[in-house]
Amino acid sequence: MWKRLSVIWVAVRGDAKRLWFALGHPESPGWLKASAAAMVLYLVSPIDLIPDLLPVIGVLDDIVIVPLALRWLLARLPAHIRAYAEQRAGGATPPSKKAAEWTERVPR
Repeated sequence: MWKRLSVIWVAVRGDAKRLWFALGHPESPGWLKASAAAMVLYLVSPIDLIPDLLPVIGVLDDIVIVPLALRWLLARLPAHIRAYAEQRAGGATPPSKKAAEWTERVPR
C-alpha cells in the first residue's frame, strides 16, 4: 500500500510542477488560471463532495479528484505550452535570446 501511495505522490508532484510552469508561461490561457484557482479552492475549502469530517472517506475524495483534475488540465494545454512545461519540469531551463545569440557567434 505504501508503495502505491509513493507512486501516486511522485506522479502528482510531477504534474503539479508541470502545471506550475504552464501557469508561468506568458501565453498561458485564462481558463487554465481559473481552473487551477478553482482546484486550489476546492482543496482548501471546507465544502467538499464528501465532508472531511468522515475519517478516511472524507480525505479520499481529495486524493482522487485533485490528481484527476491535474491530469485533465495538463491534457488540454496547447502543445507549445505543454512542451515548455515539460521541459522546465524536467530540470531544463528554456534558452534565452542572449544565450542563443552567443552560441551563434562562437566558432565551432
